[in-house]
Amino acid sequence: MMMLSFRVDAADARDAQSWADRLGVDRSQLLRDALRRHLLRLASERDAEVWHQQPLSADERSLTDIEAWGPAEDWSDWADAAR
Repeated sequence: MMMLSFRVDAADARDAQSWADRLGVDRSQLLRDALRRHLLRLASERDAEVWHQQPLSADERSLTDIEAWGPAEDWSDWADAAR
């Protein structure tokens, strides 16, 4: 694990400590979780941009037809027999 250090406004520091106390976690844990979630959100936004820049190929899109197939057989009678 690596140590990061940064300055925040006094009000933000109080809010962070208040939330940490309410959640029953260390302030450091609260800040680690908040940073991790924010970085994940930024990465997902970048992924969305890449998706628009590089849409699926025709081969990749062909797999979407499979999702509409549904079950190959009707298994509803198994649910009735189990009751």
